[in-house]
Amino acid sequence: MREPEIITPPPSARQSSTLLPMALLAIILIALVTVPFWASGYTQRSILEFFYFVALAQAWNLMAGYAGMMSIGQQAFVGIGAYGLVVMAEDLGINPFLTVPLAACLAVLVALPASWLLFRLKGAYFAVATWVIAETIRLVVNANIDWLGGGRGRTVRSLGQFDRHLREDLGYWVGLAIAFVAVFGVFFLLRSKIGLALQAIRDTENGARSVGVKTTRTKRIVYLFAAAIAGATGALIYIVQINVRPDAAFSINWAAYVIFIVVIGGIGTIEGPILGTLVFFFLRDMLADLEAWSMLIFGLIAIVMMLFAPKGLWGLLKAHRPVQMFRTARHLPDRFHPKQETK
Repeated sequence: MREPEIITPPPSARQSSTLLPMALLAIILIALVTVPFWASGYTQRSILEFFYFVALAQAWNLMAGYAGMMSIGQQAFVGIGAYGLVVMAEDLGINPFLTVPLAACLAVLVALPASWLLFRLKGAYFAVATWVIAETIRLVVNANIDWLGGGRGRTVRSLGQFDRHLREDLGYWVGLAIAFVAVFGVFFLLRSKIGLALQAIRDTENGARSVGVKTTRTKRIVYLFAAAIAGATGALIYIVQINVRPDAAFSINWAAYVIFIVVIGGIGTIEGPILGTLVFFFLRDMLADLEAWSMLIFGLIAIVMMLFAPKGLWGLLKAHRPVQMFRTARHLPDRFHPKQETK
């Protein structure tokens, strides 16, 4: 009985298939960096909004799609980043744009003790607990805390020192940097030993633990990374919007929209959240006049996708035309492939 042949693509084919996506990504990145020099203000603001939804979606997808942590409380870190911006810029006199990385650090400081509680829970209990923590923080901030403005919120008045166009341009480039860190941070994590551990955890956590994978440590790294991205994004969002109110900063919509984006685009892929964000923007503009009904329609679309296309739009695209922009899989060196017998 003949053994199955192992077909290994030649090195030149592997190199060409890698260079094309890299060249395309480089062209896209150059175009995005130069947007403030040639695009209209509306286009620039729309792309900026695209950046922070992509960043939030990539962070949530890393947790849910690769580590199996279904969080519905990422709005907690968006709000923490927003209020970190207010306190550091208004009370401590820090440049508002420098508060973005500091807001990421603040979110990590809050996420670290929260993880000790959350990682004792699994499945639906974990998801509910993330929402409870987010709601608890919102209620505390929304209470009679004059320092944080209570339900009225606070305004980032120090942004007035910047010319409007300069503020928009700086905000755009900061948004591009956050999206870049989110996308390529996820990519390099998946290409590292952490990525291998995540795939093992996603398949079977007990099995991964039995072969020596430090499951809790790996999940905590992912959770803290996602919190940092959400915190930095929260600060950026309210650099743009200026006025921070708890009901908006800690809104469940931040989690709901991101979950929709990932489900539509394709969970467990890097390309899926990017494609899902484009579809979300298109649908949101189409349904803008329906107000509250739009959320119901988003939910119905997500259910239909989960039933008939569980791999999302990116999965459907790959099924008909195999293409991959971010290659997280590894090729074994040729010396590890068994030599094929010549007949």
